[in-house]
Amino acid sequence: MLQASTIAIIKSTVPVLEVHGTAITTRFYQLLFTNHPELLNLFNHANQKQGRQQAALANAVYAAALHIDRLEAILPAVKQIAHKHRSLGITAEQYPIVGTYLLKAIKEVLGDAATDEILGAWAEAYGIIADVFISVEAQMYEAAEQQPGGWEGFKPFKVVRRQAESVAMTSFYLEPADGSRPAAFLPGQYVSVKLSIPGQPNTHIRQYSLSGAPDARGYRISVKREDGGEERPDGVVSNYMNHDVTEGAELLLSAPAGDFTIDAAAGEQPVVLLSGGAGITPMVSMLHHLHKADREATFIHATANSATHAFQAEVASLAQAGSKLKAFYSYSNPTEQDRADRRFDKEGRIDAAWLKEVIPAQPAVYFLCGSPSFLQEMYRSLQSLGVAKEQIHVEFFGPAASLE
Repeated sequence: MLQASTIAIIKSTVPVLEVHGTAITTRFYQLLFTNHPELLNLFNHANQKQGRQQAALANAVYAAALHIDRLEAILPAVKQIAHKHRSLGITAEQYPIVGTYLLKAIKEVLGDAATDEILGAWAEAYGIIADVFISVEAQMYEAAEQQPGGWEGFKPFKVVRRQAESVAMTSFYLEPADGSRPAAFLPGQYVSVKLSIPGQPNTHIRQYSLSGAPDARGYRISVKREDGGEERPDGVVSNYMNHDVTEGAELLLSAPAGDFTIDAAAGEQPVVLLSGGAGITPMVSMLHHLHKADREATFIHATANSATHAFQAEVASLAQAGSKLKAFYSYSNPTEQDRADRRFDKEGRIDAAWLKEVIPAQPAVYFLCGSPSFLQEMYRSLQSLGVAKEQIHVEFFGPAASLE
């Protein structure tokens, strides 16, 4: 337990973290990677370059300081991060390293304002918070390994089939290379894929949602090719997966992880799935589950046009006559043929007015997945329609961001 004096000191730093948090975490990662370059094998370099990882850590540190007197308030966020840590292979031995360079970054950025008293309080607080993460992650590691079909670390899977889902997305059907049956997963969960790409100095680990039916013999992941532009380069891993990973190749996978799932908490209320672009991948798995359970569900998906619209036929087969599933599509840039064939329900971006027309009138449970900007727009639209925060569940591809 933290001493009252320590809690008071940490609380006093909240306004400082609100202003300097991202500067501190940016300097932290510079120090960390300079002194421990081996940790570059665990991080998404694109998220680092775009500042998403630094912002996410700054938000996490701020939240920890704000709720330091009642850490149970951040336990949901801890569990969400812990799922990602377990799938990446983060170890307990790495936490002291992180603590060392986080304190150094605080001192460097804040200068004389970071007194010995403040640094001592943060060292004590970090130790408590790290112990929480280590404890939660230890339980997750044990559960992942001891479940039927589970395993430790990364296990070789063979690509038994690959299939184009759109002009930019390819699905990979995966089965354990040793012929065993892999662990079951909950609809909405993901796996980490560990790759050694020719010409790249570090290994790359990416987390991909499991897009197949939860009761399938193997796994399916669906990877959208990330084409760059003036502001960012092409996605190294997504392009490698789409262009170079062929049938017969082996990929290293972690056991399934993640808490973006439909569970008993959803009760018997209708379910609404809202996705944009590649955010459709966990939704397809959820749709298979909901269809089998004969649950009332509404699926709303936004994409550019029919060329980028993945899983059209698969979802249509689930939403056929007699099903309790309804599907609606928004195309931001439809072709003339899309208009002629009436392949979509709304032209342009999804807005609150249209959402009101298609979502259930009664209370429902909402699941959102897509880009940060899409999630912010959908979250705010649902809030404006009176949907309670507790009814909205969000999955970020990459570091979490603020939705407010």
